[in-house]
Amino acid sequence: MSDLRETAMTSKAWPFEEARRILKRYQKAPPEKGYVLFETGYGPSGLPHIGTFGEVLRTTMIRRAFEALSDIPTKLICFSDDLDGMRKVPGNVPQPEMLAEHLHRPLTSVPDPFGTHESFGAHNNAMLRRFLDTFGFEYEFYSAREFYRSGQFDEVLKRAVDNYDKIMEIMLKSLREERAATYSIFLPIHPETGRVLYVPMKKVCAESYTVTFDDETGREWTLPVTGGNVKLQWKPDFGARWAALGVDFEMYGKEHATNEKIYDAICRALGERPPEHFSYELFLDENGQKISKSSGNGVSIDQWLTYASTESLSYFMYLKPKTAKRMHFDIIPKMVDEYHQQLRAYHGQDLKAQLNNPVWHIHSGDVPESRMVVPFSMLLNLASVANAEEKSQLWGFIQRYAPEASPETNPDMDAAAGFALKYYQDFVKPAKQYRLPTDLEREALSDLRGRLAAWDGGLDAEALQSEVFACGRERFDPLRDWFKALYEVLLGASQGPRFGGFIALYGVEETIALIDKALAGELAA
Repeated sequence: MSDLRETAMTSKAWPFEEARRILKRYQKAPPEKGYVLFETGYGPSGLPHIGTFGEVLRTTMIRRAFEALSDIPTKLICFSDDLDGMRKVPGNVPQPEMLAEHLHRPLTSVPDPFGTHESFGAHNNAMLRRFLDTFGFEYEFYSAREFYRSGQFDEVLKRAVDNYDKIMEIMLKSLREERAATYSIFLPIHPETGRVLYVPMKKVCAESYTVTFDDETGREWTLPVTGGNVKLQWKPDFGARWAALGVDFEMYGKEHATNEKIYDAICRALGERPPEHFSYELFLDENGQKISKSSGNGVSIDQWLTYASTESLSYFMYLKPKTAKRMHFDIIPKMVDEYHQQLRAYHGQDLKAQLNNPVWHIHSGDVPESRMVVPFSMLLNLASVANAEEKSQLWGFIQRYAPEASPETNPDMDAAAGFALKYYQDFVKPAKQYRLPTDLEREALSDLRGRLAAWDGGLDAEALQSEVFACGRERFDPLRDWFKALYEVLLGASQGPRFGGFIALYGVEETIALIDKALAGELAA
């Protein structure tokens, strides 16, 4: 056994813990299908949101961890339930009146309000695949429309007919009396209107594998369950899909956790073993509300990638998946800087620590060096005091601080400078609010100015930080009030960087000039 595999077998990183559970499924014999199958599900009832991406990313992390533990081949399927009926019009898409005319039709039969694809479902599927391809995921895309219509699902649909009473019994236990009275696991698709019908079955025939029902007008129909004429309700569909594909692992949000036993029982009723599960906590918007693809609240994938790298988003997704996390624009700088901190630490760690480091899972073990010579948060402060409009302005300061750095040799630094400039323009600049210093703060600032005027220690960030400390140590209790004053008076912000590092980057003479402006009241004005 290699050192990597041996160490991974005891790693406490959550992807390895999940991978070991999957490995136990096949400790006696490898899977008959020849591979371990990971699946993620997606309902394209609205534009794909960041939680959908997180599900694929986290599943990929577990898949790569499994591959470090075992030689059994793996596959990942991203399954879109695009045969589902559109039950409501999303609030964040154009032409809502047009969409309202197509309620309850399968999403792949609803016209695309954006006018770019053959259907609304196809549009949302294409968006999802573009997001996944941006991050380089390896996956196979499955459309429920094609899965049902191509015949791939026919065998399991027939088994559902053969075991109709057993599956109905599983479902009815979970339903209220009123709902149970008309419930069926099968949803026929009306041959004329194309609508997905929620109607009771008059007959489910195991001889012909057909269902008989009355539509809303009272007209009787008999349809085969195969060939895409009928789809399963969403809870039975979960279990049936697992059975049809032989899924070994699927994760989902905690809203599905209460249905887990139902999904498992249906999969067993269809003669197959349920997969391993992982239930993650939800993402919340700035107000603590659940992120929803129909309302479009929270940060979208495109929005995050406007202000930061793909790796920073992956880092956010890795952290504490079983803890609900607020996801708003103000967390982006912190995620960028923490990601690079872990990247810098990685190459000096032993194997055990490396496997517990998020960057191993973000990069599947092929971890690059960080070329980020200035923290992202520092770039934001630099852009703020310099009122930067162009990336080249930031590079002027960066190269004085780190002469060996350049956009060519430090591409991640160059990208971060561009992201920081955009973030500053959109979020920092509109919120800047300077204030005048108090008498005590004025005294401390004057002291700092004098120390800097006499400074001959070069751009030593730690030595400069000591000077900053000295100015506030005997004047402020707690000392953090001094740093808060520096940020509010000099930067127009409520928080900021290690100030010694900021001086080293911005420049001693430039910081003196900044203090002079603050003492003269020019910044607050």
